[in-house]
Amino acid sequence: MITKEVKSQVISENATHENDTGSPEVQIAILTQRIRELTAHLKNHPNDDHSRLGMYKMVGKRRRLGIRK
Repeated sequence: MITKEVKSQVISENATHENDTGSPEVQIAILTQRIRELTAHLKNHPNDDHSRLGMYKMVGKRRRLGIRK
């Protein structure tokens, strides 16, 4: 699970302006951080199918957010 400090750091690194928390760039960065943490968790717990399904859903959401024209 992503901590508050890590999330605020990710937001500050990817924000397009001062109060930006909802732009696609920030959302993609937050999802990427959560996916990285889940990947590390799944390396230690390979049979945790519920977390794996949640990670797959996050990957799909990140992919949909990335398609911008």
